[in-house]
Amino acid sequence: MTRTLCLVLLLSLATPAMAQREALPDFRFSDAAKADYPDEIQLGTGPGQPEEEWFRQDGSLQVRNVANATLTPFLPAPQSATGAAVIVAPGGGFLGLAIEDEGYRVARWLADHGIAAFVLKYRVLPTPPDPQTFRRELVAVRTGKGAASFRPPADTPPESLADGQAALRHVMSNAKTYGIDPGRTGMMGFSAGAMLTVSVTLANGADARPAFIAPIYGRYSAVQAPDNAPPMFALIAGDDPLFGREGFALVESWRKVGAPVEFHLLQNGGHGFGLGRAGSSSSDWIFGFNRWLAVNGMLRRHP
Repeated sequence: MTRTLCLVLLLSLATPAMAQREALPDFRFSDAAKADYPDEIQLGTGPGQPEEEWFRQDGSLQVRNVANATLTPFLPAPQSATGAAVIVAPGGGFLGLAIEDEGYRVARWLADHGIAAFVLKYRVLPTPPDPQTFRRELVAVRTGKGAASFRPPADTPPESLADGQAALRHVMSNAKTYGIDPGRTGMMGFSAGAMLTVSVTLANGADARPAFIAPIYGRYSAVQAPDNAPPMFALIAGDDPLFGREGFALVESWRKVGAPVEFHLLQNGGHGFGLGRAGSSSSDWIFGFNRWLAVNGMLRRHP
């Protein structure tokens, strides 16, 4: 199975015994890993960390030590555009970003179905610039044996939150340029990106919240949901080794204030499956999300 950086880093939150049973994937760092990377829009919320490093893991593009937040737009063809938009936040334990599996591939799917998508490359916590040091310390983080200069945070770091807020402001204030409706602009996040999505929703005022949110296999802790909380689509696999046993209090937090919520507890799929893992019930989940958007009136066409 393909393992994204999100899964590799966040497995450090699991028990040491679980971490020892997982095989560490082969990191192949390359200066040319960023080839064919699309144009980015600078959000102007950095710098302040070591130079970012791009690499491929199991063939999928990853990035760590993000110094400057950016957005990469994936816009639908004009004839199929619905006017809806989604900011997509990849996961990675706030130590890196699985930017291809949980970013570009998701955004391309959305754009192919008439939804403008914007992949958010947000600032994460710094890790050792030297690849070998990073790999050695990652083993220490995962197994609990040895010293490491980094750990996944328990909640959204302030830098990541500021980047999520800046991304939402940018997309909504440039709605006319992108051909979208700011009233139908939402946010989707995977794992740590799901935590970021919820944090942005809780931190922003009613006039600057996403129109809908989709936290995918994130930590579903209880929160004080805001009045008039946006519709939420939540999805996680029951065999998720990180968050599948923590409960789903976030869903109840939304229900307590009467906010619309749809929750999918998949039978299997593990963690970090992106658009879906073949042979599991996580495959094709994105079609259910697309149907949910339509049910909530987000996909009506522009006149």
